[in-house]
Amino acid sequence: MQKQTKAAVLKRLNRIEGQVRGLAGMVNEDRYCIDVMTQIAAVRAALRRVEEEVLHDHVAHCVQHAIESGSTAEQKRKVAELVTALGRSNR
Repeated sequence: MQKQTKAAVLKRLNRIEGQVRGLAGMVNEDRYCIDVMTQIAAVRAALRRVEEEVLHDHVAHCVQHAIESGSTAEQKRKVAELVTALGRSNR
């Protein structure tokens, strides 16, 4: 992962960690279910944004490197990894 992306991803993940702790507090305090669900949706959206950032970095760095390498085997491997990762993220 590129240095700039890593820093941004870690910043987002730390923020998400705080959101999840807040969710645990809401559950512990018996907060209204719809409020808890709203916050769960916010965490899921934040995780999707992190996933998109990591995916973008992978394509811009790892896949691009495979393309530039000229190695057909490496290109196929990176494309297969990408397809598998996208399949997992859409579940």
